[in-house]
Amino acid sequence: MILHVTQLDKFIPPFFNLVREEFQEEVHKFWLIGSIQQYPVKLDKTTYHCKPGRWCKLKGYLRLLKQMHQARKVMLHGLFDINTVRLLVLCPWLLPKCYWLIWGGDLYQYNNLKTYWRSHINELLRRFVISRVGHLVTYIKGDLERAQEWYGATGTYHECIMYLSNVVEPKMIRELGTTPERQELHILLGNSADPSNNHIEALGRLLPFKRQAIKIFAPLSYGDQKHAKKVISSGKEWFGDKFVPMTDFMPFEKYVEFLQSLDIVIFNHQRQQAMGNTITLLSIGKTVFMRKNLSHWHFLTNLGVKLNDVENIELCRIAPKEAEENSRAICLYFSRATLVKQLTDIFEG
Repeated sequence: MILHVTQLDKFIPPFFNLVREEFQEEVHKFWLIGSIQQYPVKLDKTTYHCKPGRWCKLKGYLRLLKQMHQARKVMLHGLFDINTVRLLVLCPWLLPKCYWLIWGGDLYQYNNLKTYWRSHINELLRRFVISRVGHLVTYIKGDLERAQEWYGATGTYHECIMYLSNVVEPKMIRELGTTPERQELHILLGNSADPSNNHIEALGRLLPFKRQAIKIFAPLSYGDQKHAKKVISSGKEWFGDKFVPMTDFMPFEKYVEFLQSLDIVIFNHQRQQAMGNTITLLSIGKTVFMRKNLSHWHFLTNLGVKLNDVENIELCRIAPKEAEENSRAICLYFSRATLVKQLTDIFEG
């Protein structure tokens, strides 16, 4: 039995379906925590959802402890849940068969420690687990190196693009048309309302272009809504109607159509983030700006992708030849066939 331990997020239900379609269903079991209303999956004998509430959680974590002992392999999808970390500290003999699928935010908690004592204790527990976990799963070598440097991770490395959100479907590119001919440049700012997008700083970098024919779109439906209000206030004050906050969730097909309509993308994150969006945007030939010192900058440029430095913003569309080369490099690596093969190597190895 292979046990998947995960907090529900937008890319977990598609991964759940992928495992059901491509692998032996009875071999894989899922232990889930989080909102099943927001991220619905089918609950059956192979899938357990830990409900909120003291007694429900106690029952749920006891079940998790039993299942981790029974499993041949334990897939830790992200390492955010401190209760799971505590169980692994208490049962370190489980760690050699654990695979940590690194999401990014779980790794970069190293740089975002809170000042209160509990945060430091939790980080010590995470360090204990990460330094002893048997396997590390990512496709960004820079994240692997940071796990080794920051936490002393010694686990075996497995290259894997992990989720369907990192897969480019060729039919999506064929079906979408080219960017409409227009003078106005459409700019995407960030991917969520998370403060790690550094929206205000990025808006400041765009101020010199405020009199040009531009429209700035900021997705803010997902993440910190208090921060979203600050972004909307600054965006409207500085750019007026040229700033468009996106506060409602959009169906996937509509969202992809929206991405196709863009010209320029500005991701001002200070850590590895928004990779699913970045991959999609590069595959459909968009101009992408990000920070040069990030692990995924180095990963993407090593694939042959042309990126732009967010500290030197120039508002112009990418040349057609570069857009085509970027799309080719992305589609070659980020395919469903690649993902299935990588997961097969992990599950059957």
